[in-house]
Amino acid sequence: MSAGPGPLDLATWRAPRWLPGGNAQTIWPALCSRRPAAAAWRRERWDTPDGDFVDVDWLDGGGERAPLLVMLHGLEGSSRSHYALAFGHWAERAGWRFAVPHWRGCSGELNRAPRAYHSGDFEEVAWLLQRLNEYAGVPPFVIGISLGGNALLRWAAEAGDSARAQVAALASISAPLDLAAGGRAIDAGFNRQVYARMFLRTMKPKALAKLVQHPRLFDRDRLLAARTLYEFDNVFTAPLHGFRDTDDYWARASAKPHLTRIRVPTLALNARNDPFVPAASLPQPDAVGPHVALWQPAHGGHVGFPGGGFPGHLMTLPEAVMGWMRAVG
Repeated sequence: MSAGPGPLDLATWRAPRWLPGGNAQTIWPALCSRRPAAAAWRRERWDTPDGDFVDVDWLDGGGERAPLLVMLHGLEGSSRSHYALAFGHWAERAGWRFAVPHWRGCSGELNRAPRAYHSGDFEEVAWLLQRLNEYAGVPPFVIGISLGGNALLRWAAEAGDSARAQVAALASISAPLDLAAGGRAIDAGFNRQVYARMFLRTMKPKALAKLVQHPRLFDRDRLLAARTLYEFDNVFTAPLHGFRDTDDYWARASAKPHLTRIRVPTLALNARNDPFVPAASLPQPDAVGPHVALWQPAHGGHVGFPGGGFPGHLMTLPEAVMGWMRAVG
């Protein structure tokens, strides 16, 4: 796939005139834009300290001494997601290695443990980055998409000064840094009918399969009755991961209150027309520390940022984000 380079700084970027609005800029890139060919992934399975496993997909371009780019994917995403293909294409062209660790249960095979994954899963991020750092031999560059971006920034805040020894630079893309605001947005109106329903279509069967693995793990009837992410998280995500309920989960897992604690070069990119993340909930410059750069363009949707003429391409986002990464890292 060929595409011209995107702008270095997306902070003031505008979408193509032929694709107006946050929903169009979210849905069209995911389904209809030109995309790179399917990547030739090499998969590794890593055993976790708690007796479970995670699957990590690799592109090995550039050899053992090449820089390593790591992507933490979004809710129900994988190495097959459109954004993973775009960043993988960038890495192959640049001669970098690229790794996509899957959140538990997202690699195509149900994980073993009762737990799954969640937006504030910084302990899992810490373990993954330690393994990846040992593998790469140098601190990797790390990108988090949506849920993965929030979890990544929660890890960076918890790691504090020690993060500098583990990563070269971080980028959070379209992360719901205020989970309560994002949850309310996705569970209302058009978003509830389209996006929430789409996520629940895969999340519910996985949860039910986990109930077969671990009987009495949660109330099956309550889960079947869930029609919103709030209700699903109340039954499944929150109690399985040590939270009292959805409100407790969303409050404690949100990265926004912790951004002043980050001590490693970090980019937080959020389009102001993202249908999942209300513009009013985005952090302002006085709410972040000196190591965090905020890009908040008016356009882009949720992990969209389409580029070029109709039907558009996906390379604006990786070109711009990796331009920033190279400059600071």
